[in-house]
Amino acid sequence: MTTLQRAFGRIPWGYTLRRLLIAIPTMLAIITVAFLMMRAAPGGPFDGERKLPPATEAAIAAKFGLDKPLHEQYFNYVAGVAQGDFGPSYKTLGKSVNDLISDGLPISMTIGALTMLVALTVGTSLGIFAGLRQNTAADYGVMGFAMFGISVPTFVTGPILILLLSLGAGIFAVGGLGTWPNIGMSWHNMTLPVLTLALPQIAIISRLMRASMIETMRANHIRTARAKGLAERDVIVRHALPSALLPLVSYAGPAMAGVMTGSVVIEKIFGLPGLGSYFVDGALNRDYTLVMGAIIVYAALIIVLNLVADILYAMLDPKVKYD
Repeated sequence: MTTLQRAFGRIPWGYTLRRLLIAIPTMLAIITVAFLMMRAAPGGPFDGERKLPPATEAAIAAKFGLDKPLHEQYFNYVAGVAQGDFGPSYKTLGKSVNDLISDGLPISMTIGALTMLVALTVGTSLGIFAGLRQNTAADYGVMGFAMFGISVPTFVTGPILILLLSLGAGIFAVGGLGTWPNIGMSWHNMTLPVLTLALPQIAIISRLMRASMIETMRANHIRTARAKGLAERDVIVRHALPSALLPLVSYAGPAMAGVMTGSVVIEKIFGLPGLGSYFVDGALNRDYTLVMGAIIVYAALIIVLNLVADILYAMLDPKVKYD
């Protein structure tokens, strides 16, 4: 039996099925709370400085079903979501919420995936480096950098990077996705948003990895490996790293969800048309369906990524059993 087959056999299928079934009422509760909160918020999607004639307001409300009782609007919306239809956008004429999510989600997911790739690579390397040099100048240097990364919020880091590397050095774009014909998610536009989001994640992961590495290097199986005469490099790579990486697996899932939701601020700072920007614009304009669609997508991502992290943890550690 290969390693892949053994890992596949460790997937807790019963636990996975239960988590997926629990996700249904969880999502329903999220939709219900979000729906009621949006309708309880002051103002409406068609309120403006200039008052519309009553007949026009009535016609618009009838077109979008807003003239029906609240409970009827709720059940109609839930029925639509169950069929994958998030409804029309009240503010972006000619486009449905599905269209807007299709436009913005790839940008948010690209930022999130690149951020986690950078954070995991750099943070893990720094954590291992510091953990193997505990209480040395190198260890203190890495932990000082980590404290800086955790302490400075992204809404401060982003503008500073723009000032230094965009307006000052002119290396990267200030924001947006570029102009025609150089439009797109190029390194010129994506580097600063990814760096801004990755910095606190690098700090957290390096601290987590350092602590895990120090604890693992003191474990009995490491002493046994050394007693067998294995080279220190083999002890670290073959015996210490697999155990030390386990806490990182359980952190990566929720962290990815956090990065996706954290990109709401970053997308506004850098002017990126991602799902976070649509969410903020929808909330400001009382575009009920757009906000609801963004909330549902984010909630689904959080549930799925947490489940994936739990399954990976069980696959990598045979001692983990889910009842």
